[in-house]
Amino acid sequence: MATCTVSGLTDLLGKVGLDTPVPEFPGGDIVHNPQDIFRAYLADTLQKLVNCDRVVAYEAIQPSNVTGQGDLVIISPRLKLKDVKPKDLVTDLAHRLPRSPPFSCPIPDGIHLRILSSPKTLPPLLLPYIHDRGKSYGYDTSLGLVDAKVPNGPRKKVIVEFSSPNMASEFNVSHLRSTIIGSFVANIHAGMGWDVIKMNYLGDWGKQIGLLAAGWHRFGSEEDFQKAPLEHLLQVNNKIQELFKPELEECKLAKADNKDTAEIESRGLYAERDVIFKKMEDKDPETIALWKRFRDATVEGYKESYARLGVQFDEYSGESQVSAESIQEIEAALKEKGIYEEHDNSWMIDFTKHGAKGLSTAVVRYRNGTTSYLLRDLAAVLDRYKTHAFDKMIYVVAVEQEMHFQRVTKTLELIGRDELATKIQHIAFAKINSLRDEFKNAHLLSHYVDACQLAMQVSLEKGSEEAEEDNSLFITRTDKSLEAVGISGLFIQDLQHRRGTSYACESKHLTSFEGDTGPALQNCYARLLATLEKIARDIDYAAIDYSSLENEEYVELLRIMTQFPDTVHGSSKSLEPTTIVIYLSRLVDQILITLDADDDQDWADKEEAMKARMALYENARQVLENGLRILGLAPWNP
Repeated sequence: MATCTVSGLTDLLGKVGLDTPVPEFPGGDIVHNPQDIFRAYLADTLQKLVNCDRVVAYEAIQPSNVTGQGDLVIISPRLKLKDVKPKDLVTDLAHRLPRSPPFSCPIPDGIHLRILSSPKTLPPLLLPYIHDRGKSYGYDTSLGLVDAKVPNGPRKKVIVEFSSPNMASEFNVSHLRSTIIGSFVANIHAGMGWDVIKMNYLGDWGKQIGLLAAGWHRFGSEEDFQKAPLEHLLQVNNKIQELFKPELEECKLAKADNKDTAEIESRGLYAERDVIFKKMEDKDPETIALWKRFRDATVEGYKESYARLGVQFDEYSGESQVSAESIQEIEAALKEKGIYEEHDNSWMIDFTKHGAKGLSTAVVRYRNGTTSYLLRDLAAVLDRYKTHAFDKMIYVVAVEQEMHFQRVTKTLELIGRDELATKIQHIAFAKINSLRDEFKNAHLLSHYVDACQLAMQVSLEKGSEEAEEDNSLFITRTDKSLEAVGISGLFIQDLQHRRGTSYACESKHLTSFEGDTGPALQNCYARLLATLEKIARDIDYAAIDYSSLENEEYVELLRIMTQFPDTVHGSSKSLEPTTIVIYLSRLVDQILITLDADDDQDWADKEEAMKARMALYENARQVLENGLRILGLAPWNP
């Protein structure tokens, strides 16, 4: 941990030939980001050469995220120099910049000057730097502090609500994508020092649960429920929904003809559903006991499936958990502000009267006195703030729910709770357009996990001979391994797309060990483990001879490893996981290039070079592990 302080870093820099203390610049963070060390030295030199403002010089330097295109880039127009053409300035700087550590020869590129770190400086600086930070490399925990100047002070708190399936309903692709993206959002906040509460807000209340209970009285089987509770509840729900279809269609036609639907909804399954839900809201003991059995079985069943995905929740909340006090508080505020309107015995908000025409009209309490989804969500915001005093609350929910969350925030503003409205963030995502065949019969989360394992097994059986012949497969073929690698394929296929992008689930991306896929990342990790088994991993970084790592293949890998903190920081701002997926693909590509080159060499009698290589690969493994864990994936483990 010697380099985890400024004084420790200063000692290390002196050992690699940088005797001048790192110049200080606003926004620079040399303790968490090694790239900022190089950036600070370059900015100090640049400012002296062109005689501009120090901060301007620093901000004119940006990291390069393109392999082979430099480590840092001076963007000449940002230096804001008068009477100097940007391209001429680049040419001039290319000749005048010193060729000394920590930099090597600069590369002019139009209005950009690309700067490469010195191969002599990079290995002895970066490898101890990553080693000392280990699993925390890439993160800046100060970003989660209430006051960044107080390192041991309180942390900001964020609630991340994601997955949130409905009780006795299918776990559809929107729930799946919410689970994958939400896990990433929670992980990256935790890595940046936030106090994270991962919340699963179950759809366990409402008229649909009343209909489920009506179905249970007709189709429920205690024997089937004991054997497979989630599967049986889904079967019951599907049967009652089918029975309910004629009444739904009748009501739909009546609405199309502008007829009152009250009479239709006062009979049949409509009435039975509403009576049961009213009993639930009135806390009828027998009705609540049945509901509790359903909910408990749902939570336990999903906990097992989430554990297989590597996802854990801090709270299994739900619409049923919303307090009567908060519901009353919301309704009292709506009436006090003159926002609540009664219409046909229902209570609603007409948002068009309050500067939000696009939000139309929303029912808040139904004519039979039961609460709406909007009212329960509003009350849940109050409950959560009373319990957790969150600084931010993130809903990871499909884009189709965008209007709902706009209504939530607008209503909070209308009742004078602007401080809560500003803390709410909806992370929307587009839908998955089509699924591969293995997933088309998936109705529960466990079915998706089973399908991942099956897809990997089938894929390996088809390509096993080819993989064994070229020795390209390093994972084992146990059920545990196949499930983990298959889940990686599922996660990476999703996370490589921007949240707002729809996509089709493709077989080759899910199971292929080549290209930008989950199995390829995990197979590279397994190969690194196999390589590291060849030598003891207890490395004395101060005693290593780093000269053997000055070859271009090694240096390029080191350059990519240097970029990891910038990548994570950028992703934490945008909450776009694709940034990290792209980075990991670049990292793995370069790891494989260096490993392949090493395999062609004779390492006999090269003990010092072997130690340096193992230090390189051990830290490359650490960076890959850290990246996988941010995305919600455990690295492959034999």
